[in-house]
Amino acid sequence: MIAQAVRDLCERELRPNVMDWDESQHMPIDLFKKQFGPAGMLGVLVPVQYGGAGLGYFEYVTTIVEVAKICGSVGLSVAAHNSLCTGHILQFGSHEQKLKWLPKLASGEWLGAWALTEPNTGSDAMRMKCTARKEGNEWVLNGTKCWITHGQCSDVVVVIARTGGLLDSNGMTTFVVERGTKGLKAGKKENKLGMRASETAEVIFEDCRVSEANILGKEGDGFKQAMKVLDGGRISIAALSLGIAKGAFEASVKYAKEREQFGQPIANFQAIAFKLADMATRIEAAELLTLSAADLKNRHKEMTTEGAMAKYYASEVCVWASNEAVQIFGGYGYTKDFPVEKFYRDSKLCTIGEGTSEIQKVVISRNLLKAQAPTVYCILIPTAIGSCSPMDRIIFL
Repeated sequence: MIAQAVRDLCERELRPNVMDWDESQHMPIDLFKKQFGPAGMLGVLVPVQYGGAGLGYFEYVTTIVEVAKICGSVGLSVAAHNSLCTGHILQFGSHEQKLKWLPKLASGEWLGAWALTEPNTGSDAMRMKCTARKEGNEWVLNGTKCWITHGQCSDVVVVIARTGGLLDSNGMTTFVVERGTKGLKAGKKENKLGMRASETAEVIFEDCRVSEANILGKEGDGFKQAMKVLDGGRISIAALSLGIAKGAFEASVKYAKEREQFGQPIANFQAIAFKLADMATRIEAAELLTLSAADLKNRHKEMTTEGAMAKYYASEVCVWASNEAVQIFGGYGYTKDFPVEKFYRDSKLCTIGEGTSEIQKVVISRNLLKAQAPTVYCILIPTAIGSCSPMDRIIFL
């Protein structure tokens, strides 16, 4: 029911505008505030008491997939709003903070942004230069964040800033900064290869003062919070990747049945049929990995490794499947008259955003190796043949 509801809304309000918004890099704010918000799509995981839909990660994945099947960039914005900004407040905010901000975010009255990345600190977040110093009951923020989804159009920004020493994992703190706060400025908007209808811009803090009450959780917990938020965010990008891959696949099946060469549909040729078989199989595997991570998240189980696996595999499948789709379409796949050209451009961000494929492999491998405890071998050496007493020696290898 949720899939059908999201599909119907997107077919009506999104599909007719996809290419126009892509060409003009238009962020469809009205679509979010007037359509997605009232439909519950901007507070999928937010409990009903805070104005959300009160659903779980299966429903959330379904929502992102259905949007991304039509437009990856709008799917990205839905994901970033839900899992990063809103998700951070939901996971670490106090009851009073949740009451203050979540109803506006869940309803679509406000759009959210989440600011971690900086110009010189992408994956190396512990070297961030954006700082916050305490002055009385206020904190003064200075620095620049980049690659921020909704960096210009957001109504509220959740930002992680350094409040301690460099490379100190306990030296960063999370702040919520509302638009209109003096010293909060929007910087340059990026001109991107894909995801062009999802606004990406700098967020600049110049002596930006916020209250002590705007800290999420405890002072110094910002980095640890961000890593936990990204665990859930990886499910978002896996779902986004899955949606783009499914969109490319469905377009390819339709085209292969309609396009004729040598007197028959190209779907009849094994070269094309096998491409479709491979696409369907890998997409199915990506979906199962994504749903497995979502299940663990729903049950509040440790899912760092599973989330990284889902994000890594689904994003790589997304790029591969979109490339195969362009090949199936041939010359037409290289034009903007058919949808796979856009799926192809949008797909690449999925292997970069919220942790590159390389970073996912670092996370996976570290957790796998950490989980393998060393084997201890014990050899009992008797003091005399045929005897065994407290005097015997035990050697541990």
